[in-house]
Amino acid sequence: MLKSAKATTPTHITEGSEIRLYRKVIKRRASAAADFIDITAEVKEFLEETGISEGSVLVFSRHTTAGIAINEHEPLLLRDMAYFLDKQAPKSVDYKHNDFVVRTANMTADECPNGHAHCQHLMLNSSETIPVAARQLMLGQWQRIFLIELDRPRDREVVIQVQGW
Repeated sequence: MLKSAKATTPTHITEGSEIRLYRKVIKRRASAAADFIDITAEVKEFLEETGISEGSVLVFSRHTTAGIAINEHEPLLLRDMAYFLDKQAPKSVDYKHNDFVVRTANMTADECPNGHAHCQHLMLNSSETIPVAARQLMLGQWQRIFLIELDRPRDREVVIQVQGW
């Protein structure tokens, strides 16, 4: 039997309930790095389109230099978080990944020195999962979903996957 918790009262879902899965890819472009792009509205909009009332939403970045995080959308805090990431892995450090004379793996035509962005990504997640109840994301009062660009302005893809009934 599938069961779902709604607040502290259990809700029984009958065995005949079909779990459905929906997926969408959104594309966003940052203006700089580190840039915190609030994608909460797009995630909510897609959830509404699916008609799922109970389940979960997975938000996943398809990149190793752009992460997903849930945090508060407050301008000074966003600056603090960008500062924190830069202090953990500053762009000015000598990263072996940036030495294109000796590096041969995973090179592309538009390759740029971005060892700092990969190291900053270690502090973030590639995805977040948010529970859904009564057709709503169960985010806290101040929680927002961010795509965080760590490298440079370029097209990024975020997969939004909704599952439930």
